[in-house]
Amino acid sequence: MDLRAQLHKPPDPLPPTFHKPAVFLAGSIAMGRAEPWQEQAWDRLAVHDLHVLNPRRDTWKSEWGTSDADPVFRAQVEWELNGLCRADWVLMYFAPDTQAPITLLELGLTAASGKVRVACPKAFWRSGNVAVVCRHFDLPLFPDLDSMLASFEEELNRAGTHP
Repeated sequence: MDLRAQLHKPPDPLPPTFHKPAVFLAGSIAMGRAEPWQEQAWDRLAVHDLHVLNPRRDTWKSEWGTSDADPVFRAQVEWELNGLCRADWVLMYFAPDTQAPITLLELGLTAASGKVRVACPKAFWRSGNVAVVCRHFDLPLFPDLDSMLASFEEELNRAGTHP
């Protein structure tokens, strides 16, 4: 496979500027309990001329905690916020077996931007809330990860970021 995309993951800092479009992979992680759906997204997006921002660290230590006083935790959250703000697109996946409170927060933060595409299976515990938000902000809503990725790839091809 000819890789054209550049992958960015914490703790590595994001580049000061992106020289091609960027997509942020927002969605269920659940401290590693969620399926590694970001790998599936990377496999499909790697051939496109993009920056792919994946917030899922290769390693996460539970002792880092979730306090803003913890510098590692704070750096992670700031990396994610910066990525969400700077990305041209946000692909958001709500895995059915997770509660994804941070993803719900991120949906609230980014919904009005118009750059979000959402995959939320009906089995997700708050799929109704997600559907109402998507309808309110006219965001594309897909029933599963695969259909969102396929639609996004079509969008990339139309925009000229195809291989």
